[in-house]
Amino acid sequence: MQVKVFNTKAQEVGKTELNDAVFGVEYNEALIHQAVVAYQANQRQGTKCTLTRSEVRGGGIKPWRQKGTGRARQGSIRAVQWIKGGIAFAPKPRDFSKKLNKKARTGAFLSALSKKVADGELVVVDKIELEQPKTKLVAEILKNFNYDKRTLFVVADKDDNLLRAGRNIEKLTISVADLVNVYEVVVNANIVMTKDAIKKIEEANV
Repeated sequence: MQVKVFNTKAQEVGKTELNDAVFGVEYNEALIHQAVVAYQANQRQGTKCTLTRSEVRGGGIKPWRQKGTGRARQGSIRAVQWIKGGIAFAPKPRDFSKKLNKKARTGAFLSALSKKVADGELVVVDKIELEQPKTKLVAEILKNFNYDKRTLFVVADKDDNLLRAGRNIEKLTISVADLVNVYEVVVNANIVMTKDAIKKIEEANV
């Protein structure tokens, strides 16, 4: 598969070949969904904790006698219907993580990438280099490509200038080829990927 290569001014500067084994994979929506759900579940801390009526301090004595007061019967001021009482079905710390085998995770990633290429939502650039870590330089790149939706930049190696310049842009995510995942590919409307990043992804998945 051959695609155009642009510079950061959105000017065409050449063409490059994409490996069909990576960027031409059949779309598998069910597998992508499974991978995204697993990713989101693995981001959850699972540390929330509230107290049941047996764990709230106090309330050991019956607040009033069972009959004759005209009020509803009560056994404890720490029952769930009382202010400062316990919580019914209280959430407790738990592990939300889901396991996905490597082959399925890789298949979902390649399928999502291929879908972006097929839909014309992946743009290849020769390089993204900034002389200074200034936000306006990254904003200009987005403006050149007319991107106003969520956008993902994928570079081959960590670039401190790019990370510092892009962190103030709300709809921009910057990732390196070794760490980019299915969720980032799916959640962003556009992907800008350098030629070196493509080579790294192809080498890792072929």
